[in-house]
Amino acid sequence: MTPRIADIEIPDSVLAREATELVRDTASTLLYDHSRRVYLFGALRGRRRGLDFDPELLYVAALFHDVGLTPKYATSERRFEIDGADAARDFLLRHGLAPERARTAWTAIALHTTPEIPYHMEPEVALVTAGVEVDVLGLGFDETTQEQRDAVVAAHPRPDFKRRILAAFTEGIAHRPDTAFGNVKADVLAHFSPGFVRTDFVTVIENSQWSQ
Repeated sequence: MTPRIADIEIPDSVLAREATELVRDTASTLLYDHSRRVYLFGALRGRRRGLDFDPELLYVAALFHDVGLTPKYATSERRFEIDGADAARDFLLRHGLAPERARTAWTAIALHTTPEIPYHMEPEVALVTAGVEVDVLGLGFDETTQEQRDAVVAAHPRPDFKRRILAAFTEGIAHRPDTAFGNVKADVLAHFSPGFVRTDFVTVIENSQWSQ
C-alpha cells in the first residue's frame, strides 16, 4: 500500500525509494525531514492550486534541494544550490529519466532560493519553491490546514527548527561567502558568520574596469 501523509501519496517507485535512501544516508535528520516536508507542502499547495505535476519528479527534487549543504560538499566553492541540482540531475539520468525531466529537477533546485521566478516555470519548479517557502519562511502557511500541517509535522518533526536550519545554512555556506552574492543566503551570513562583508551590487558596477 502506498504510504500517505496528509492525504499526499509518498512516491514508492524504485527511483523514489533509492532517492530516499541516498538522501537519508547523505543528509542529517534535520535536512532529511525538512526535505520530506518540502515535498509534502509543495504537493499540498500544488493540489490546492490545481497544478498538474509529476509527484515522483517533485519528490526527488525536494529530497535533493539541500544536498549541497551536506558534508560531501564541505569544500565546494560553488553555490550550494548548484551542487544539489547537479546531484539530482546525475541521479535521475543514471536511472534513465529523460534529460528534459532531469533538467526540470535541476532547475527546481537551482532556483529554490530565487523568489518569484520559479512560479512562472514548470509546476515541479514552482512547487519545490512553494514547499520551501512554507517550511522555512511560513509563506503560504494558510494554503494548508492545521490538520494537514499537524500530519506533516507528526511524520517529520521540526524540533527547534528555526535555529537549527539557520545553523545548517551557515555551516554549509560560510566557507564560500561569495556564493551568497545576489541571493537570500547573504542575510544568513550577515547574522551568523563573523567577519562576513556583503558584496554590494552598486559598488561592483562602479568599480568595474569600464571607464563609464
